[in-house]
Amino acid sequence: MGRTIRTARFGRVFRTVADAVRSVVAPAALVRTADTDPTVPDPADVFTDEEMPTAEAIEEAAAAYDIAVDQARAADRTKRKAKKTLGRLPAGLYGRWQVERVQSSRLTPDLESIRDTYARLGLGPVPMRPCAPSLRITELAAVQALPTPAADDAPLLAAA
Repeated sequence: MGRTIRTARFGRVFRTVADAVRSVVAPAALVRTADTDPTVPDPADVFTDEEMPTAEAIEEAAAAYDIAVDQARAADRTKRKAKKTLGRLPAGLYGRWQVERVQSSRLTPDLESIRDTYARLGLGPVPMRPCAPSLRITELAAVQALPTPAADDAPLLAAA
């Protein structure tokens, strides 16, 4: 079932109301950390002035992205719910479904072993780096929509 922009807006309104209720019950959970600047520089491959899509195309892409994010969250919830049941089953055949456990091909660093090695060799703390920046899309109310700068305003904006 596809979602429409209207149902996506209803979902956002519902989430806003839910956030308001949670802000009364647990306000600290809604506060973003103020100790770091959440913005990061734009990547190198952003649109040039000539390549810039229209405002309508950007709004359409943002709405489609928002709907897709909501659908992905719903799919993740469904997957977790199903896995909760399936994960407790012993290996075997259940109707036309076979349940088995296989070794994963994914590798992950053993951080405890790395920390122990660094401590044993006196190398100090394990160096860490931040993750890749996340793309955050926020819909503003229609009355708060920002004007798109005209081509004549571009030099003025650059000089500011």
